[in-house]
Amino acid sequence: MHPETVVYLEHDGKLLLVNQKGQGPQECLMGRETKHELLRFPTIAELENLAIPWNEIRQTDVKFSGKLYTVIHGDPLIDWPEHWTWKDKVVSDNAVHPLAREAVYRSLHRLVSKVMIRNENNQVLMAKVERGFFKGFWSLPGGYMNHSEEPADGCIRETREELGITIELEDKQPVITQRSFHRDGVSFVSFTYCGRWNGSIDELKLKQGEIDDAQWFSLSEAVQNAASEFDRIALESLQD
Repeated sequence: MHPETVVYLEHDGKLLLVNQKGQGPQECLMGRETKHELLRFPTIAELENLAIPWNEIRQTDVKFSGKLYTVIHGDPLIDWPEHWTWKDKVVSDNAVHPLAREAVYRSLHRLVSKVMIRNENNQVLMAKVERGFFKGFWSLPGGYMNHSEEPADGCIRETREELGITIELEDKQPVITQRSFHRDGVSFVSFTYCGRWNGSIDELKLKQGEIDDAQWFSLSEAVQNAASEFDRIALESLQD
């Protein structure tokens, strides 16, 4: 039976895993196929037995089959543990408990590229989204980056997909913001650029099923209407 509370220790790409008896460190094997869950994160007591000092950073919750587990993320106070397993191997080893694989998946940053589009009157173009975290609220154009895509290219692509227009960026220096939903353990990194477009709202081609409306707002109105903390921080940078 898997413990309700375990500790996630990561050090420069290395993870500490133990076997069902709490013995470790254990090595992952990429592509291993088995019906038996052999490896997991250690408990606090097991870390004491292994004599590994660490500091708690945060806690996240993971729910499987109606049961809630707590994953304590910690900072191991040791030199780089060459004998621990590589984090990249965890996902493809079926001997690793799903809780550990889920925790590793949640530890990966979600990269978002957005843009503050202004016209000659310094108004900001915002869209009301129909899906996702901010459904029904005003947001800056943008979204998840594609793999191998530059952030500056991502917001141009997203704007073309969502609003049907091609914008020009004023510069390539974005406002970069990171936030985590701590109990879920999901981290987002947002790259928000400044762009220019002087068209009218009736020129837009809103993406069906994703964008419900679009409007120009004054900068102060845009700050007030922004539902996302990422958007608000970026917009406030224009007020300096």
